[in-house]
Amino acid sequence: MNKLYPDAKSALDGLLRDGMTLAVGGFGLCGIPEALIDALRDSGCRELTVISNNAGIDGFGLGRLLDTRQIRKMISSYVGENKEFERQFLAGELELEFTPQGTLAEKLRAGGAGIPAFYTKTGYGTIVADGKETRQFPNASGEPEWYVMEKSLRADLSLVKAWKADKAGNLVYRKTARNFNPLCATASKLCVAEVEEIVETGELDPDHIHTPGIYVKRLVLNAHPEKRIEKRTVREN
Repeated sequence: MNKLYPDAKSALDGLLRDGMTLAVGGFGLCGIPEALIDALRDSGCRELTVISNNAGIDGFGLGRLLDTRQIRKMISSYVGENKEFERQFLAGELELEFTPQGTLAEKLRAGGAGIPAFYTKTGYGTIVADGKETRQFPNASGEPEWYVMEKSLRADLSLVKAWKADKAGNLVYRKTARNFNPLCATASKLCVAEVEEIVETGELDPDHIHTPGIYVKRLVLNAHPEKRIEKRTVREN
């Protein structure tokens, strides 16, 4: 089975539709599937629900989909440096499901593992727990503590960024660019991966593979991603 596609547009061909839910890897601008996001924007698909830690920055990454008003709802942990994200949310133009960062990661991991829900202490006693089931469990000392039940997340399509892949779709992420990518890769029906290097099947050390190729439907090579700096900080003399 040939998983390699010549460009991001063809890698998404036949997979997109209005109103779908996507899980998109990355953290800020680190480890984002730049080419796939641009192809998604160019597709014109609208009313999208996007699960991602945040939405990039103004004018880049997922921020480009906010500029074109293609996103109806974000499931995120952080608004961050994106002023348009903040503006649309405060103006009531964008639905936002705020989720604590660790809880968001576990909701994706659980979705990929086939676990429908789990309990966490995070958010108990806050608005995060409003409308959710709560339950007591004994802690390490045997004393009861309150937990909030969180439902896992599943998407129609995952867009992820990896450093290296083989032709079978096995993925290796590089350092902090790993972030949410392996979680997003497994938490959907289909996964498309954008990678910087593709090698022959069998060249990757099995112990170094982060996402097995069984999860990856399509691959696209982007050997020279832009990799913008999210927020440049310089020292004042």
